Parts: sequence; structure tokens; C-alpha cells
Amino acid sequence: MKTLLIVLSGMFKNNPVFRLVLGLCPTLAVTTSLENALGMGMAATFVLICSNVLISALRKVIPGAVHIPCYIVIIATFVTAIDLLMQAYLPELSQSLGIFIPLIVVNCIILGRAEAFACRNGVVASFADGLGSGIGFTLALSVIASVREIVGAGTLTVWGELAFKNVNPGPMTLAILPAGGFIALGLILAAINRFCEWNARRHGAPAPLPINLDCRHCTMCPAGK
Repeated sequence: MKTLLIVLSGMFKNNPVFRLVLGLCPTLAVTTSLENALGMGMAATFVLICSNVLISALRKVIPGAVHIPCYIVIIATFVTAIDLLMQAYLPELSQSLGIFIPLIVVNCIILGRAEAFACRNGVVASFADGLGSGIGFTLALSVIASVREIVGAGTLTVWGELAFKNVNPGPMTLAILPAGGFIALGLILAAINRFCEWNARRHGAPAPLPINLDCRHCTMCPAGK
């Protein structure tokens, strides 16, 4: 049960994009199509799970003075592996995602989970945390990409040849431009905050306060709680 709660927390309560507002660079860059979003999400999930498990297994061996460089080396190893695999078996997707696959190395979501969770918990719990955060990241990317692609291109490309055409008869190109990414993310975050407020009041609870988005209040860091 505890393992399931960790997974669900990463997916919803501590969703990397919608709740912690992390990893926005790939979020805004690759969400022009659902296929790109799913590809990036699966790559990040693979790296999250593998790095969390290995860092957790080595947490008592890695010296505290060099733990960040060690984490980066571990993360870079798995990023290189998934990058080479995608180039070999999914070349079109790899080319579409471009530099954003190698940039997973410096994605704050990956390093954040290593520093805040994997180095303090066992292998099973770290696996669950990586899985939950990866699924949550993929879910967030997919929601944003679906909105942007439908509104901006009038299509929904799920994977390869599996695509829905003419979903929106009057596409607005702005949605798939860089500015459209910011607009879509802002509107989705506003809708989520409004729903949380409505749900809290429906249960007789006070409306939740806005999240303080700075390092002192980071919900991933025990010092910020």
C-alpha cells in the first residue's frame, strides 16, 4: 500500500509539471504533438526509474562530498543508453526530439528525485517514486500536447501512423508556436488551481493557498516542508 501511495503521489499530488512546475524547458519544447510528448515521457521515465534504483542501491557507498557529481554521472549513463536506443530503433522520433533527449541529464526532475528521495530511501520505494514521477511527467506532457496539437494543427498524432485527422476544422497555428506553449500551460495550471479550490470548498475545507514557487518552499526538499 505504501508503494502504491508513492506512485500516486508522483502522478498527482506531486506531479512534476502541474504541481511542482519543474522541467518546463522540455515541457514547452516537445509538446507540439502527442507522439513527441509520449516519446519524451517514456525516455524520462526510463531514466528516472533506473537512476533512482541505482542511486538508492549505492546511497551508503557514495561519499557525501561528491554525491551530486556521482548522481549526474549515473543519470548521464542512462540518458546515453536511451538516446542510443532511440537512435537505433526510433530514428524519426529521436530526430524529432533532437537535443532534448541528451538534455534529460540536466532535467531538474531527475536530479531532484535523486537528491530528495532516492538517496534517503530503499530500492523498492525509489523505484515506485521514479515510476510515479515518470508517469506524472508523461501524463502532463500528453495533456499539454493534446491541447496544443488539436487546437494548433487540427490533428492528434498518437504514434506513427496512428493519428486522427481533422479533429479541429479551424486550427490556430499560435498553439503550436513557442508562445502557444506558455499560453496552454498557463491555462491548464489555472484550471487545475480552480478545480482544487472548488473541490476543497465542496468538502468544507478552506481554499488551498497558492504554491510558493521558490527554493525555500520546494515540496521535494524535506527542509522546505
